[in-house]
Amino acid sequence: MPESPVTRVIVVGGSAGGVQAMSRLVSELPRDIKAAILMVLHIPHNAVSVMPAILRRAGVLPAVHAATREPLREGVVYVAPPDRHLLLREGNVITSFGPRENGHRPAIDPLFRSAAEAFGAGVIGVLLTGNLDDGTAGMAAIKDHGGVTIVQDPEDALYSGMPLSAIQNVSVDHVLPLDGIVPTIMKALGDQVRSSNGDRTDEELDIEIRKVQMDPTLDYEAQIGQPSGFTCPECAGGLWEVKEGPLVRYRCRVGHAYSADSLVSAYGSSVEAALWAALRSLEENASFSRRLARRADSMNQRIALERFEAQAARASEHANTLRAILATGPVAAESEHEVVAPD
Repeated sequence: MPESPVTRVIVVGGSAGGVQAMSRLVSELPRDIKAAILMVLHIPHNAVSVMPAILRRAGVLPAVHAATREPLREGVVYVAPPDRHLLLREGNVITSFGPRENGHRPAIDPLFRSAAEAFGAGVIGVLLTGNLDDGTAGMAAIKDHGGVTIVQDPEDALYSGMPLSAIQNVSVDHVLPLDGIVPTIMKALGDQVRSSNGDRTDEELDIEIRKVQMDPTLDYEAQIGQPSGFTCPECAGGLWEVKEGPLVRYRCRVGHAYSADSLVSAYGSSVEAALWAALRSLEENASFSRRLARRADSMNQRIALERFEAQAARASEHANTLRAILATGPVAAESEHEVVAPD
């Protein structure tokens, strides 16, 4: 449990459509709220984020980009900075350039998971609009440790993927439209923290948090789950399959982690990159073969001319096949990042 005076935390995750949803939430939170608020929004690693300024304008609470080893304070909104995970460890805020989870840094699962370990039943987890399923595994951890779990109603969300995934895989406490979330948060803060096993440190949960934190004292030989036979799209290392009830997740030796949907999306991105590389190679092959054919023609080398022309024709034919495949549309799922930059 935390060493800081803060005993309750509200952790919020969102992706596409999340700027509006988070702003709405913060606009309704009172100045004297007895909890610290931590937020993760999926944004590209090179984005300029002014999310704290947006949140400050939206409500009465101070909002800042989180900084490592910053003590938690009630009534402050801590936002994950670009390209950094946001974690809670021993009552302090931690930011980490750790391995991506579900293709994101910052990702929602690491915050939710670390909050569950650090604050147990003192956590209120809120999952908002977004694609795919980041946040589901973290919601499961919060639920398992006795925290309160709130998911935006998919019918009310701009993007329903993340809320639907959480509802389908976790027995969440509340599924609410956006305007019902803050009243439910305030009621939960007024209720007595329910007893749970949240004070117990879960060894596997701790390993996952320490991998995201890039803890040098961690034994990286220790793996969670069973070898899957699949490889990590990011580092090409082996993936271990982790089963938690209906949830199936994958994590590699160095810590990259994927839900099932995120892994499919990542493999799709890898396939598309490979197709573009193959198309480039075939186009260069055809171009170079035509150059060699012209040279053979200038030297009256008929056999070489025919060979290079045939080679150029084959390469062009294969290139056109790949071009037709790529023209049908993206192989990977659409991006779920939301750029938070100055207006």
